[in-house]
Amino acid sequence: MKLIQIILAKNEVMQISEALKKIPVGGITVSKKRGRGKNPPPEIHASKGAELFRPQFGDKYVIEIVVSDHQEAKVIEYVRQSSSEGKIFISPVTRVVDIRSGKEGEEVI
Repeated sequence: MKLIQIILAKNEVMQISEALKKIPVGGITVSKKRGRGKNPPPEIHASKGAELFRPQFGDKYVIEIVVSDHQEAKVIEYVRQSSSEGKIFISPVTRVVDIRSGKEGEEVI
């Protein structure tokens, strides 16, 4: 199993979610975070005047998905087709346990 984390600079969550409905993905978790990457966040007006402020951190959107090993390539393909910029991180998942039933493995994702 793999944990796929997608960090997006733009809110392209719905496009990715719709694309992933074509694959039997068990579910996705979405969160909004603040962070910075290579490109600084856009300038904003600090007050009523013409003064501009560049925040140190900008809004980011994080999608987390746990999938079986054979779904990994297809998920990455769909994410790349549905978004314009960001990063995809893939990590191994060694064990998954359902809290209520106690079942383990791919059947619970």
